[in-house]
Amino acid sequence: MSENQQINQEKIYNKATVRERIKAGIVFLFVLGLFVVLWLAGTERVDPGYLIGPCGFKADYGWPCPTCGVTTSAVSFAKGRILESFYIQPAGGLFCIVLVVVGFLAFLMGVFGVYFRFLRRFFIEVKLRYIILSFIVIIVGGWAVTLARALAAKNSG
Repeated sequence: MSENQQINQEKIYNKATVRERIKAGIVFLFVLGLFVVLWLAGTERVDPGYLIGPCGFKADYGWPCPTCGVTTSAVSFAKGRILESFYIQPAGGLFCIVLVVVGFLAFLMGVFGVYFRFLRRFFIEVKLRYIILSFIVIIVGGWAVTLARALAAKNSG
């Protein structure tokens, strides 16, 4: 490999430490396990309603809660129905996409020891409060879609 290629390779990623690889392996296994459980829920071998219970918000107020439809959306995503997942609950579909990307990057880091430099910069420069705020905005946006559908259904029915 020429010196130019080695310099470019070093700019893209660093070698992950053993500790980083173990953490990445745990993250990958968690994401994989989550999608396996969701897939099993889609094949009706696992009942997600039993695991998380009924929606108390909807039972009390008659309106969908901010996360109503996220489980159904995630089950559709795990079954390979990605567009249906976004239609059911846009926030759920987006979270699934984020989980796939996180799982893929964790797999690369855990198995091959590749720690992309942009990840290190991301974790250093982006504050946790901005990540939480982003998740809140995504959930509120998905809730707005769910509420609009519920309102339309009440008005037409």
